[in-house]
Amino acid sequence: MLGLPEVFILPCASHQVSSMGDRGTSNHSAVTDFILVGFRVSPELHILLFLLFLLVYAMILLGNIGMMIIIMTDPRLNTPMYFFLGNLSFIDLFYSSVIAPKAMSNFWTESKSISFAGCVAQIFLFALFIVAEGFLLAAMAYDRFIAICNPLLYSVHMSTRLCAQLVAGCYFCGCISSVLQTSMTFTLSFCASRAVDHFYCDTRPIQRLSCTNLSIHKIISFTLASIIILPTALVIVISYMYIVSTVLKIHSTEGRKKAFSTCSSHLGVVSVLYGAVFFMYLTPDRFPELSKLASLCYSLVTPMLNPLIYSLRNKDVKDALSKLL
Repeated sequence: MLGLPEVFILPCASHQVSSMGDRGTSNHSAVTDFILVGFRVSPELHILLFLLFLLVYAMILLGNIGMMIIIMTDPRLNTPMYFFLGNLSFIDLFYSSVIAPKAMSNFWTESKSISFAGCVAQIFLFALFIVAEGFLLAAMAYDRFIAICNPLLYSVHMSTRLCAQLVAGCYFCGCISSVLQTSMTFTLSFCASRAVDHFYCDTRPIQRLSCTNLSIHKIISFTLASIIILPTALVIVISYMYIVSTVLKIHSTEGRKKAFSTCSSHLGVVSVLYGAVFFMYLTPDRFPELSKLASLCYSLVTPMLNPLIYSLRNKDVKDALSKLL
C-alpha cells in the first residue's frame, strides 16, 4: 500500500540549489533536515490552503473523537463491528495528526524544514497506521461476512478474544511494514537537494533525492506493497462475494435492504481509501502535483469522511448520537 523508503544519509556531493530550500550537503556531512516543498502555489493562496487544512483537521478531530466517545459510552454499541469501528477512528485520528499539524505550520514559515528525526517519525508512524487500516478494513469485511452469512454463530465466531487478536494483528503487520519501509528509505545515500517535493515526508519523494541505484528498492517496495494489498483486497472481495450471494437469497425486500445497509458504509470507506492509494501509486513521477492530491485524499479527506459515512448510514450510531446529545 505504501512505497518503501531508506536512509543512512551519506551525501555524495555539494550542490547549489534554490532559495526554496534545495540546499546541498557538503561531502560526507550528515543530513540534519529536509525541506518540505508542499504545494506549488502562489503565496497568496497559502492562507486559503491553511484555512482549508484547518477546517478538514477540525472535522477529523471532531468526527473521530466523537465516534470513539459514542462507541465507548453506549452499551448498545458493545459489539465486534463497533469495536473495529472504534479502532478505525483511532487510526484515522492518529495518522492524520502525523501529517496535518506540520503541513499547516509550513504555510506560515519560509524555511518549511523538518528535522531528520521528524521525517523518520512521519514516515514510520504514517506507514504503521495506514497499513494497519488496510488490514483492519479486511477484518471488518470478515466480520460482516460472519454476521450476514452465519448469523446464528456470529457471537461464537466473533468472540471478544478473536476481535482483540485481529486488531492486534493489524497493528503488528503495520509495525513490521513500517520498520521495513523506514529502514530501507533511510539507508539511502543523498547527494544533492534536500527539498522533498511533497507536503509531508513520503517514501517516493525522498527516494527521488537519492543518488543510490533504486532498482532493488523498487522491487522490494513493489513486493511489500503486493504482500499488503493483495491479501487484504482478496479477503474483502471474497467476503463480499459471499455476502452478495447470501443477500440475494433473502426473499424479503426489507431484509435485503437491512443486510446491504450494514455493508454499504464499509464499502464506502474501502472504496475511498483504496481508490486514493491506487491513484497515487499509479501516478507517474512526472506528475508530482497529482500525487499530492491523491495523498491529500487518503491522508486527510478519508479520515474526515469515515465518521460521516458511518454516522449518516448507520441507524445505531445516529440513535446513540441523539441519546448522547
